[in-house]
Amino acid sequence: MISESIVKLLPKFTDKLGEKGRSPSTILAYRADLEQLNTYLAQKNKALASQVTKADIEGFRDWLLSQKYTTKSTSRKLNAIKTFFRHLVSENVMDSDPSHDVGHPKIDSTNPQFLSPLEFRALRDVVRADIRIAAIIEIILQTGIRISEVANLKTADIDGLNLKIEKYATQPQRIVPLNDAAKVALDNYLKARPESNSEYIFVSKNGKPLAVRNIRDAIDRYMQKAEVPQYSVNDLRTTFVVENLKRGVDLVTLSQVAGHKRLSTTERYLELAEIKEPGKKQKLEVL
Repeated sequence: MISESIVKLLPKFTDKLGEKGRSPSTILAYRADLEQLNTYLAQKNKALASQVTKADIEGFRDWLLSQKYTTKSTSRKLNAIKTFFRHLVSENVMDSDPSHDVGHPKIDSTNPQFLSPLEFRALRDVVRADIRIAAIIEIILQTGIRISEVANLKTADIDGLNLKIEKYATQPQRIVPLNDAAKVALDNYLKARPESNSEYIFVSKNGKPLAVRNIRDAIDRYMQKAEVPQYSVNDLRTTFVVENLKRGVDLVTLSQVAGHKRLSTTERYLELAEIKEPGKKQKLEVL
């Protein structure tokens, strides 16, 4: 085991993140989170990574909460710390990971969850090589359609810059606009799509329609790789609504695109987005 300071180890860690294809914003955020940890540890006269204990990291977590950081922000910072110490173990800098058994703060389950821009960018980073799942994630993030609607999309439902969501159950047919990010992701997948006689857009390697459970399982795996395991595919849809509200898109436009039966359903997201008055934009934002 090599005794090195956290300050000296940080550049090596961020270089490794860059080699793994993490986005610049993710790397900057991880560095800022770890520098904050280092400042906290300095007050305990701990400069070396080998000096850090589970109790220290738990203390940092609890200190963040006492400083009014949200459970969501605290959990994100803890993800950065866990990634850092796993890296140190893999590089033989440390024999064990003091963050391994440190629990995330409990997030209020009564409210829907949504990913921060940093978190959904991290998800994009890890899924980039999987063109099919990358397209599915991008479509949900940029349009807010349900996972079942993704699975049921047919090639005939693509109409230029729009997707047609066929009526089902109590849901009427609706038209959902595709912004540039969603269109590029979908086009990239269609170019690499396995040859298949299936009318469905998303198919397996054998050309069979991709089932909802397969999509959910795949996205869950990438959530784990992106170190945001507390989220699910449904939270991508919530992220779409919240981010568009924050960026000034009006309620009626969002309600229609998301397929909410009542405008009051969309209005409930205003509090989640910490918005008092909805905006007036009638065009969806690019996330």
